[in-house]
Amino acid sequence: MKSKHVKRLLSSAIAEVASTPEDYCVNPNCDFTRTRKISLQKLISGIINMECKSLPNELIDMFKGAEDMPSVSAFVQQRNKLKPEAFEAVFNKFISKLSVDCGDMPVLAVDGSDVRLPTNPDDKLTYLPGSRTQEPYNSLHINALYDLNKHLYRAALVQNGAQRDECLAFQQLVDNSDIPMALVIADRGYESYNNLAHIQEKGWFFLIRIKDGNSGIKNGFNLPAEDCFDVSIRLNLTRKQTSEVKELLKDRNHYKYIPHSSPFDYLPQHSHKADPLVFYTLKFRIVRFKISSNTYETVITNLPGDKYPPEQLKELYASRWGIETSFRDLKYTIGLLKYHSKKTACIRQEIFARLTLYNFVEVITSHVAISKKQRKYTYKCNFSAATHVCRLFLRGQTSPPYVESAISHNLIPIRPNRTRVRFVIGEALFGFFYRVA
Repeated sequence: MKSKHVKRLLSSAIAEVASTPEDYCVNPNCDFTRTRKISLQKLISGIINMECKSLPNELIDMFKGAEDMPSVSAFVQQRNKLKPEAFEAVFNKFISKLSVDCGDMPVLAVDGSDVRLPTNPDDKLTYLPGSRTQEPYNSLHINALYDLNKHLYRAALVQNGAQRDECLAFQQLVDNSDIPMALVIADRGYESYNNLAHIQEKGWFFLIRIKDGNSGIKNGFNLPAEDCFDVSIRLNLTRKQTSEVKELLKDRNHYKYIPHSSPFDYLPQHSHKADPLVFYTLKFRIVRFKISSNTYETVITNLPGDKYPPEQLKELYASRWGIETSFRDLKYTIGLLKYHSKKTACIRQEIFARLTLYNFVEVITSHVAISKKQRKYTYKCNFSAATHVCRLFLRGQTSPPYVESAISHNLIPIRPNRTRVRFVIGEALFGFFYRVA
């Protein structure tokens, strides 16, 4: 797909949203009804293409230093009229226009990431009290479905920090998706019978890492004592506990009681003695394989065993790391952590704006031809350099074929199988002091 065509698709998505301002304005009867220096379409495209500069410098770039460019106050007033749903609509319309469903079954990774907000105890929806070792803070939580083959965010949902529920968000992302068939890969935080049922009802496949100890799904089954195994299970779930059911529950590999306190959307929430016995059947495999000399992992999947043996499941799960690196690029290269407002609604705008820009850069980069030479490593495009070039392209400061040429001249080597000790620190809030002239 040529860069000119990708830009046209993004402009079309923005124009569609801008054509119905009444659907996305705070006050539909009066907002964006008069002609001003910052039109709705210009406002949306400008926020999508923002960098990490101060707001005055962003406006200079946006309006190319024109004498009649609007003031910072005028820009802030305009963006405050717009709901974050406008940028979510642009994100969804743009990804649907890319027609990324052609080819093999999409492999989607699901994960979440926090975005720290300025501390505001009055905002009860995003305020978290902290702990003995952590100060109180506010946050939003991004939940995303990421296409590991196309390197695109296919869907996203933003939750308030105090209402964070990754499993609920995951179920909504799956249920609302228009992808007919997909494989979802997830880490241990998504280990839930309810999640498995939602994916099964959607007609998708799942590959989820589960806890290897005594506190997860694995502990409820009679499994081989070997280090590595591959066991197929047909599990019948119920909420009743009659004498008949208690006898069935002794067969741990085929029957399971789901307490009323545990969410499960495909069984009655309440079950009385006179109610008929209802089961919900889940079909899956529990597979344990070796990943290093003394380390093992256990996964649960409904992929067929004849086509997906343990070694292939091991490779598939390892590919999930792609969503982790995408969050790194989204935060530090695209600039998600450096926003231009302290208001939660405006930060929500910038979250979907950054997701849209990420997809724009990835689509253009994926179609840049890289010359093959006799090198030690295979090379790929430098995402940081590509992001800068694409921002210039969106502003009209460069054009094809110079876009592709500039990206292809900035390459970095792909060094597979590199590992290092993981060093985890708390995520810091970037205030407004980081900006330079």
